[in-house]
Amino acid sequence: MRKRILFFSVATISILFTSQSNAQSSVTEVVNPRTTAVPFLRIAADARASGMGDIGIATSPDANSSFWNLAKSPFSKTKTSIGLTYAPWLKALGLSDVYLATLGFNSKLNDGQSAIGASLRFFSLGNIQFTDYAGNNLSQFRPREMAFDFGYARKLSDRLSLGVALRYINSNLATGTYGGVSYKAGNAIAGDISLYYDGTTESNGGGFAWGVTLSNLGSKIGYTNDNQIKDYIPANLGLGFQYTYPIDEANKISFATDINKLLVPAPPLATNSTYDDSLALVEYRNSSVISSWGKSLSDGDGLLKSLQISLGAEYSYNDQFFFRAGYFSESRTEGNRKYFTLGAGIKYNVMNFNFSYLVPSGSSTAGGTSPLANTIRFGISFDLDPEESK
Repeated sequence: MRKRILFFSVATISILFTSQSNAQSSVTEVVNPRTTAVPFLRIAADARASGMGDIGIATSPDANSSFWNLAKSPFSKTKTSIGLTYAPWLKALGLSDVYLATLGFNSKLNDGQSAIGASLRFFSLGNIQFTDYAGNNLSQFRPREMAFDFGYARKLSDRLSLGVALRYINSNLATGTYGGVSYKAGNAIAGDISLYYDGTTESNGGGFAWGVTLSNLGSKIGYTNDNQIKDYIPANLGLGFQYTYPIDEANKISFATDINKLLVPAPPLATNSTYDDSLALVEYRNSSVISSWGKSLSDGDGLLKSLQISLGAEYSYNDQFFFRAGYFSESRTEGNRKYFTLGAGIKYNVMNFNFSYLVPSGSSTAGGTSPLANTIRFGISFDLDPEESK
């Protein structure tokens, strides 16, 4: 039966954006990206952030703050915000039924010093046809993943705030018994901790802001009843900065950067010894979640090469028209994702419309067209009760 093999093919499709090759590229450089389960949690969840190179840790608060840094919510200029985003995914591979849909929500409480936030991600991997070894069709399945979180943020001072959130993750890639192994939907619980400093001025919105996030800190996830076969989820340490310069009363421009470090250890490299490789794999899988966070800071090709760096800018006219651009980069050994992004937005009354477009830079690790080529996102959000918050 080839069902079990195809199950892993499904999982591979979901992580194409983090890993395009695992082959040696030179004598001294080996491509060995850190792969995790539920990698959809690392996809930029909204069109504004993706238009700036996947930046959102220290940007101004909006309806999608829960995806990036919940601590921004108490500084929102509106009392309640709701945002929806739709992103067709991996269109360059000819896939028409794979997409990410998200819903974000933030609401300031009556004291004005705190806020609650929630977000929902739904990732559809399309329709998968299962076959046997002879290639005969057996059944079809629609793998899907989702995550829901809820959190609370509060100002610690006039400039600094703290946010905490709890997340439930469900990953349904295959069900049933294949090759004597029973597969089921995987579940995990994780949490986020975030800080945000707002140094902008009330008069013109100019100034400096920064944020720090620890996200997806939680349990491993498994797809069978074997507790020894579980995978890491994408725990992440993020640091973000933004500087906003008011050109005049109507024009502003913001420059931002996000630096992210995946808190997952690098998988062991294959050797010529089957015995040693088996021991290394067992040790890798059996590492506790907490110890894996520390190990991820010093393994692989070192800390600097494992960082993902985003640079972005946003120009706004009269806080109604927005133009964005950005660049995302990670090292060749960690997956070699590099791309430019463009974005635009318009605010009409309480509605905000956003659009982003991704352009790959260079060639993929495996050569050929990047599976991320021509990725687009559409978003709409609603800022409710803006005058009440003022």
